Amino acid sequence: MRSTPRAASSFDEKVETEMNAHLQPTGSAYFIAHETQVAESHTLSILVDNEPGVLARVIGLFSGRGYNIESLTVSETEHEAHLSRITIVTRGTPGVLEQIKSQLERIVPVHRVVDLTVRARMLGQERPIEREVALVKVSGSGEMRAETLRLADAFNAKVVDATVDHFIFEMTGKSSKVDQFVAVMKPLGLSEVCRTGIAAMNRGPQGM
Repeated sequence: MRSTPRAASSFDEKVETEMNAHLQPTGSAYFIAHETQVAESHTLSILVDNEPGVLARVIGLFSGRGYNIESLTVSETEHEAHLSRITIVTRGTPGVLEQIKSQLERIVPVHRVVDLTVRARMLGQERPIEREVALVKVSGSGEMRAETLRLADAFNAKVVDATVDHFIFEMTGKSSKVDQFVAVMKPLGLSEVCRTGIAAMNRGPQGM
């Protein structure tokens, strides 16, 4: 017995509906949370063995999965134990950030991964202590030099080098403060900026 065109069409629609069923949102809390999560910036502190290739493996995890690094600093913090501390600022939804943390913990030379932003909130604080050092070169002469020095003093920036045609300032502060200082120096002859990236630590007596 032959199927009518209408029956064949109904069958095709049923198959297509079943094939696409997994793409449809459900009423579960998982899908609701997934749809409402908002990307935000978090600061991660990673304690690793100070040995060749560790930093490359950490960075490779981010680049291989398409995670962006907004800031990166690394330095040896325990010489006798040969341990270094990597501080990374990245952006993502809570689910993505938890996945990043879990994947970092699987890297063999990694001893500990702490989301300093999450810990700060657990302690009732908005953010961890975050500081950045910047060297800012401003070129210029004449009346502009006096204005440059006045504004630098307002930002507590120190002169570390000076000639008749330029200043190099050093300043330490939150990244937002560094951004502001760079912005006000642009019309005065800003010619070069070097920033360390963020170093961060949670308040209170507890260590990492």
